[in-house]
Amino acid sequence: MTLVQQFEDRFGHSPLGVWAAPGRVNVIGEHTDYNDGFVLPFAIDRATQVAASVREDSTVRVSSTFSSSGSGSGSGSGEVIISDLDELAAGDVEGWAAYPVGVLWALRQAGHSVMGMDLLIDSQVPVGAGLSSSAAIECAVAVAANELYGLGLSGSDLALIGQRAENEMVGAPTGLMDQSASLLGKLGHAVFLDCRTQHAELVPLPLQENGLALLVIDTRVSHSHATGGYASRRRACEVGADVMGVPALRDLSEEDLEEASGLLDEETFRRVRHVVTENARVQAAVELLRNEGPRAIAPLLDASHVSMRDDFEISCAELDLAVESSRKAGALGSRMTGGGFGGSAIALVQLADLDRVGAAVMAAFAAAGFTEPAIFAVSPADGAGRVS
Repeated sequence: MTLVQQFEDRFGHSPLGVWAAPGRVNVIGEHTDYNDGFVLPFAIDRATQVAASVREDSTVRVSSTFSSSGSGSGSGSGEVIISDLDELAAGDVEGWAAYPVGVLWALRQAGHSVMGMDLLIDSQVPVGAGLSSSAAIECAVAVAANELYGLGLSGSDLALIGQRAENEMVGAPTGLMDQSASLLGKLGHAVFLDCRTQHAELVPLPLQENGLALLVIDTRVSHSHATGGYASRRRACEVGADVMGVPALRDLSEEDLEEASGLLDEETFRRVRHVVTENARVQAAVELLRNEGPRAIAPLLDASHVSMRDDFEISCAELDLAVESSRKAGALGSRMTGGGFGGSAIALVQLADLDRVGAAVMAAFAAAGFTEPAIFAVSPADGAGRVS
């Protein structure tokens, strides 16, 4: 049964269309976004779809095709009805419905003339894998509402709406990267995003043309950005910037780290050092992609993982094993990706070595007694838009 047919079964009328938004993989640049820094994600060829129609009242009916293991926040499928968008406040909606409803709420908070909607959501983006299934839901709903209500908002505008939904309705203190990648992505390219100015540039990422693939290793270790680990690191970054007398860690260079080491406690310094060096790695990766091609960025992936493991301390045993075993099996470079504390690692692999690297990682996880990971290749895809 198609998504349109399922929509008709659940709501009793036809949708006005179907829109899709992809998940994302971040090539490099972790925990730099909320520090006004730089990131380099790309939209992946796995997406969330939403069938949608508008309503004449302010009621939102949102339903999903996924089970509790496939939802954006752990609730089961079925219909969630919000009777009046006008009466909502930040944090009022719980579970997976907070993502789509939060977008409509954020649009209204920003002064846009949005009424209620009927929404049916279906996602092929793995949840909890660090591939931003939540932003894919937000962006699919955002582009649907933008078109159906004739708002005329740009991709960058909609990214800010999605971020507000996640920050205020969901309560996750995330930056702008995920929504920007999902909305601004282009086939065969990564998105180089300046998170302070929201300026985005497309950077060529011709993986297949260079005999390469990016392998995602989903450890199946669940994580939640709304938990304390993410928030505590964000606070450490704010403390570091304040002590160093700058608006954000983006304003520090590697040359400033020696001074920082004398002013900050050891843990806060390591948090700061990760962000400062990660920003430098993002900028280096962009130059290498423009001038030498994707094979040249492999050492930066390795260095990024070491920094996240040792300085930011957001890795885990499964992520470390994914990185180590893929490298031993022939991956050119590898690192964890996403917010950390679980989720996925990525490995830059020659196409000829894909099966061997995947098998080696599977064997390593089995030997360690870990849950079997999900392993699949992704490629840079187009961003959010109308499907039908």
